[in-house]
Amino acid sequence: MKIIIADSLPDSAAALLREQGWTVDSRTGRPLPELLDDIADADGLIVRSATKVTKEVMKAAPQLRIVARAGTGVDNVDLNAADENGVLVVNAPGANSISVAEHTCALLLALSRHIAVADSQMKRGLWEKKSLQGAELRGKTLGILGLGRIGCEVARRAAAFEMTVVAHDPFISTQLAGDLAVELLSLDELRVRSDYITLHIPSTAATAQLIDRDWLTHCKPGVRIVNTARGDLIDETALLEGLTTNQVAGAALDVFQVEPPVNEQLIGHPHVVATPHIAASTKEAQELVGVETATCVRDFLKSGLVRNAVNFPTVSPEESKQLQPYMVLAERLGSLLGQLTDDRVEGVGVRYYGELSAKKHDMLVGAVLVGLFRQVLSSTVTLVNARSIADQRGIEVVESQSSRSRDFTSLISVKLYTNIGERWAEGAVFAPNEPRLVLLDGVPIESALQGPLIIVKNSDQPGVIGEVGTVLGSHNVNIATFALGRGPSGAVGVVNVESNDESGELKDQVLEELQQIPAVLDTRAVRF
Repeated sequence: MKIIIADSLPDSAAALLREQGWTVDSRTGRPLPELLDDIADADGLIVRSATKVTKEVMKAAPQLRIVARAGTGVDNVDLNAADENGVLVVNAPGANSISVAEHTCALLLALSRHIAVADSQMKRGLWEKKSLQGAELRGKTLGILGLGRIGCEVARRAAAFEMTVVAHDPFISTQLAGDLAVELLSLDELRVRSDYITLHIPSTAATAQLIDRDWLTHCKPGVRIVNTARGDLIDETALLEGLTTNQVAGAALDVFQVEPPVNEQLIGHPHVVATPHIAASTKEAQELVGVETATCVRDFLKSGLVRNAVNFPTVSPEESKQLQPYMVLAERLGSLLGQLTDDRVEGVGVRYYGELSAKKHDMLVGAVLVGLFRQVLSSTVTLVNARSIADQRGIEVVESQSSRSRDFTSLISVKLYTNIGERWAEGAVFAPNEPRLVLLDGVPIESALQGPLIIVKNSDQPGVIGEVGTVLGSHNVNIATFALGRGPSGAVGVVNVESNDESGELKDQVLEELQQIPAVLDTRAVRF
């Protein structure tokens, strides 16, 4: 076996592989042409974030069986190319959680006690005690955005400081939060109550620039913000404005929109503590990440054991081909329900009818979870890790089959169990391999599951369709199809639209005006 280690790893990681009698080529900073030559006969490739594993790299390595990313994300690995070439991709999630959590706490303390400013003044021979009056963490409220591995570790440490800890995470169960003595809140509630806010969420289309001018305006005056997650979660211009007006009392930043950062005013602000993306940079974390990554590579190449996989399918190619249309259907049903609920998800039920009910289908359950979780988590949620993410977040997943006769050859039913109630959708595959919605919250309806869609729930009375059409027409939004379903609880309309906006996105104003129609109870935009 030949293993290429293209980025810096601790010596223990390479030693673990060499113990197998394998050839380990561990060199950092090699130019791309050299990497392409070296990888031509390699069985495994280990990288951190510097080396980009592109389609070109995959193509140059016909023997390559595994790519391991020594870290959490896999942004630098072309997953599509890996799939096409049958290459397993693994990572090392959670290995640096303690280091990041400790750095977060260090930043909380630095903000509260003006550590950086005091140190700078002392080094210049100044003794300015009066200007450095701080604040205790004890008794303050810490708001955590994202209660994953790192967020949970921060919560545990904040409790030791006798802080009140609240959090927002729609994919964490009430029981798990209760075990941590954390109160789960909506985003609006969290920002109003929090003295400190720390970010531990991934960068997605939904979270990019989440902390903007409007968001900060609605925060508790004098809020302090810590970011050790992703730089593009914060609008840095808006943050600087908030610091200038004292709406924000301080900010501690380890990550930035551009790295190294170019916003000198923000970095130089006296109430900003800045570190150069070092939250995970501890000897212990780097050692743990390296060894965990090397262990994944060793176990897979030696015995076929798969751990921490990002893209690994679990069915035969023949079955995968048969299931593919239902995979699309399952993911879109999960995505649909995820976009229709703002409530905290505590359980997911997936039931099959017809031919699908002959056995369980882990891939279909995974597809439902991928569609659901990708709305708020990350594009790295895959069929392989979706179930483990549900387990980590205390979300119960129940898969079942029913022999009850239905009107379709095969049908998938998905229910979300939330802290408020249930959301329910069913779908089938129509020829030729078209995923269709056939029921929504108990109301029969037939609509293609391709977006963008506008879902309108309204009281069942005349004239609603006309009013919806008038609003959409006034905004140059063309209706491709309009499906209407009626049930005891009211009517549901599913509108497939074509926006004339250059971005292809529906403007918020469209939904706001639809919501003003008297008969409309709720309206949502859904994108796939």
